[in-house]
Amino acid sequence: MSKGPTKTVIAAFTEDQVERLTGVTVPQLRHWDRIGFFVPSLAYEDRSQPFSRLYSFRDLVSLKILNSLRNEHKVSLQHLRQVKETLSHLGEDVWAKTKLYVLNKRVAFDNPVTSAKEEIITGQGVLEIALEIVTGDMRKAVDGMRRRDKNLVGQIETKKGIAKSKPVIAGTRIPVSTIKAFADEGYTVNQIREEYPSLTEADIAAAIKHKDAA
Repeated sequence: MSKGPTKTVIAAFTEDQVERLTGVTVPQLRHWDRIGFFVPSLAYEDRSQPFSRLYSFRDLVSLKILNSLRNEHKVSLQHLRQVKETLSHLGEDVWAKTKLYVLNKRVAFDNPVTSAKEEIITGQGVLEIALEIVTGDMRKAVDGMRRRDKNLVGQIETKKGIAKSKPVIAGTRIPVSTIKAFADEGYTVNQIREEYPSLTEADIAAAIKHKDAA
């Protein structure tokens, strides 16, 4: 069983959590990853593994912005890719660190050189401001999601349509059998948490003790 990301994880979110928090659908997330438009910061090299795509808080903020641009304001993916290329000097968190605006389905920003709002690709001046994303809103959404899930800590559940109706950690789609497989390979609870940062020790202990995971 291969190891996951080696970088230090502060917070990690699954595809389903990202969809709930940002509005970007799981199929969109996977498509954007495949074409290299938006690659999750905390991903396995082998994307065929369960939960191989994990997203950081910075990713959440960027994806919330992209959801507004792509899904709400109908900016084309082709245009967004051009914007990303044009602003590539800003690095991977271009969407999170730049205040962006929308005019006629085109993206604009505050040009630090001209001190004016300009459409990014053409440099045309912008008179209408239609979009501003606030990072604080995402923090509140994450906190709210965690509060809702708190009562499920240490619980196992089975739901139709989730993990082929096999037992999972309550409030997630992480199969109990997957956690047991890590334990059988000799992984400690802390090592399993490195693989699944959203789980608690109680979640992992409940999975290991569960007798119907096969």
